[in-house]
Amino acid sequence: MSTHETPHKVSSSRDCPVIDGRQAISRIASREADVGGLPIHRALPTRHRRTIGAWCFLDHAGPSILRHGQGMRVGPHPHTCLQTFTWMLQGDVHHRDSLGSDQVIRPGEVNLMTAGHGISHTEESLDSAGGLHAAQLWIALPWAQRDIEPRFDHYPELPKWQRDGASFTLLVGAAEGQRAPTLTFSEIVALDIQPAGNQAIAPLSLTLEADFEYGLMVLEGEAALDGERFVVDELAYLGRGRDSLTLDLPADSRVLLIGGVPLTDEILMWWNFVGHSREAIIQAQRDWESAAARFGTIPEWQGERLRAPPLPW
Repeated sequence: MSTHETPHKVSSSRDCPVIDGRQAISRIASREADVGGLPIHRALPTRHRRTIGAWCFLDHAGPSILRHGQGMRVGPHPHTCLQTFTWMLQGDVHHRDSLGSDQVIRPGEVNLMTAGHGISHTEESLDSAGGLHAAQLWIALPWAQRDIEPRFDHYPELPKWQRDGASFTLLVGAAEGQRAPTLTFSEIVALDIQPAGNQAIAPLSLTLEADFEYGLMVLEGEAALDGERFVVDELAYLGRGRDSLTLDLPADSRVLLIGGVPLTDEILMWWNFVGHSREAIIQAQRDWESAAARFGTIPEWQGERLRAPPLPW
């Protein structure tokens, strides 16, 4: 997926204020956008919060009913210095990239594309799916890995377990004695949580890493965090320094918990590029505009490449 954000640096504030002896939770309202004909809600980056750990982008797509010929279709576009991370909840999406990867992602699976020095890809929903619901995130690569060779990984099986009436799927990182196989270059975690069966959960206690900062996105229904209610498409920023969290989840709810060690490297974001300097992003955009070999081609795609907006610098 793509973004048309104003270029920005990462935010440096990592701790939520303590009010009456209790650490506050920041409420971040997502904003509506359109990606390849599909309505989405974008929670990261925003003016108030640019990153959570190395997570620098979060789109919640759907749930949408797809009619014939009206699905998502995102033409060839480039990425640098990041990993694209797709968590599929409903429907099927066909991924192709300039490495020759050709993969349909289905519900319960993760696609992870590591851009490194440069890659391009396409995304297209399949008419046969009938609906589409997904979360797509970006993970900023650390300075040391900024120019690594690109790669693509598909994870059809992930750690799953149940306890206290909740069903957990670990998408990346480690939690509750489990570790996901997903490739990482930073200390991060992502955990999908929903009630098991059709029973509400109140309360559900989660153990957190005090040196991580966390955010929780409501994907379906609503959730109460330490007694504070959040609804679908709202992102709760929990900050750093927490070692636990209490959740109340109605029967029809689903949430995505993400977290990680706060970034210390300075990063910039512009369009589909992440970089550690303005010069790196300028060069990446020029290379895309000139069809340099760095981003390759996707011969199977019938249609035009995405055009980059004019550089702001």
